[in-house]
Amino acid sequence: MRGRSISRGTGTGDLLVSPEPITFLSGVNPETGIVMEQGHPLEGQSIAGRVLVFPYGKGSTVGSYVIYALKQNGLAPAAIINTEAEPIIAVGAIIAGIPMVDRLPPEFSSLPPGTRVTVNGDTGEVSCDVAA
Repeated sequence: MRGRSISRGTGTGDLLVSPEPITFLSGVNPETGIVMEQGHPLEGQSIAGRVLVFPYGKGSTVGSYVIYALKQNGLAPAAIINTEAEPIIAVGAIIAGIPMVDRLPPEFSSLPPGTRVTVNGDTGEVSCDVAA
């Protein structure tokens, strides 16, 4: 599948999917990589090493630096996929060197959470590791 490239690089991991936006400032702990926003569908789950899928970011511009801190702490997602990228998440992904794409075709949404995928931020492609 091909979408729009936002941040360069390649990352592979299991899909961690949220139907709701994510705020990184006070929503994700940069010291643990765990979503701590109360009531969020991913509350209590680690984003470290996963391909994090969510519609778009919300909250403060400081969220970009939280994404960077996650990377510095070895707790960042392997890649980020948004429905529609916005500046806070895009800047965070770029400064942290996390591959990011958006605007994937509708069939992407049929992939179940936990599917192992590779995100190529250079080309905008997302490929699935399908069991034979």
